[in-house]
Amino acid sequence: MAEEKEVVLTEVGMNALKSGLEYLKTTKRSEITEKIKVARGFGDLSENAEYDEAKNEQAEVENKINQLMNILKYARTISDSEIKDGVVCIGNTVEIIEVGETEVEKYTFVSADEIEMYAILNSDMDNFLSANSPVGKALLGHKAGDTVSVTTPVCTIDFNIKSIYKYE
Repeated sequence: MAEEKEVVLTEVGMNALKSGLEYLKTTKRSEITEKIKVARGFGDLSENAEYDEAKNEQAEVENKINQLMNILKYARTISDSEIKDGVVCIGNTVEIIEVGETEVEKYTFVSADEIEMYAILNSDMDNFLSANSPVGKALLGHKAGDTVSVTTPVCTIDFNIKSIYKYE
């Protein structure tokens, strides 16, 4: 993520960012501090695998905290007025079905920055779709009832848009 770039998050994403950051800064830091304390009790630090592991975990958590704080610094929540009713856009959930298939797939459209934030938090992203992905780019701006062709690096897939509604 580039410096000084506005980061647009859904309200749910902003809440996840704040709570995830708070968890890392309080609970996770405390847990790691305790692990380091216990590992120090095992003696010689130069050959102490538990201590090395705890220190590495501490470095990873501090890195995540820094990344999330940088996202938060430039983050804003997408406003309701920016979320268009009935149109595929960031902040809406879309239900699509691949032409010739029967299973409806449901995705919430989010920014690439929000996807990055969820990745840092190690969150489940199965139902999120980046507006910058090939499928996301193809679906953006379309309405329920539209059929959209999506060209991926592997093939072209046609999707029917079944419904679109605000993500909550």
